[in-house]
Amino acid sequence: MDNYQIARRAQIGVVIPSTNTGVEYDLQKFNLDGVTWHPSRFWIELRNWADEVESTGDDTNTVFERFLDIMRGEIPIALRNVISAKVGHIMLGMSAETFWGGEEGSVRFEAGIREHIGDLGLTTGAEATRKALDCFGAKSLSVITPYPPVGDDNVRQYFEEIGYEVKNIKGLNRPSATAIAETSIDEVLEAVREVDGDDVDAIVQCGTNLSTVDLFPVLEHTLQKPLIPINVATIWHALRACGIDDQVTGKGRLMEEF
Repeated sequence: MDNYQIARRAQIGVVIPSTNTGVEYDLQKFNLDGVTWHPSRFWIELRNWADEVESTGDDTNTVFERFLDIMRGEIPIALRNVISAKVGHIMLGMSAETFWGGEEGSVRFEAGIREHIGDLGLTTGAEATRKALDCFGAKSLSVITPYPPVGDDNVRQYFEEIGYEVKNIKGLNRPSATAIAETSIDEVLEAVREVDGDDVDAIVQCGTNLSTVDLFPVLEHTLQKPLIPINVATIWHALRACGIDDQVTGKGRLMEEF
């Protein structure tokens, strides 16, 4: 690798929406020698979905889907920019798009990304959580999201189509992209309590602007089951795909055991 001094093991491009503050916070928790992370933002107009519902007369689901359509159009620009840094792997720091349309939609989305990145390695939220759940041998799961109901429906569809039994989904239905990062710890704790149960093998948290990297490792010890934040899953997947096998303590069982 040309930039051998600071990125002698891996140089990873990270694509995130301009409204997202959670991914970079979580990345700072994984300061590994010889590994560099290179965020590239794509512009998203700051919108309050509740206000847009009121002004357009559309329902929340329609507004959210329109938001995702705008995002999809901006992603290629961020990919172009970060590829110019000669990164060897792309990690997508977004989640809803990667689950949309179930398994087929996820494959289609990934194919669209590959049109822009060629044979570079690729990590998506859907694939990363799938691989993480496989590591634990989970058969059933519950999910926490910041999405409105249409987002929850697509997440459920994806996990059910790849063979998991989805016991519960708690959608926090945050009013805007930036409001996701403002979700309180108490709200997350209450959501965990709502979706957990003796029949739940693992809990997955979607929404990359909702950081649970500090909270979930503690809850894993309390609940005695895997709790998988999507940002940790994507970081783990990207590292392992680049041949980085470092086990990181204090950031959850996924990083410690696999």
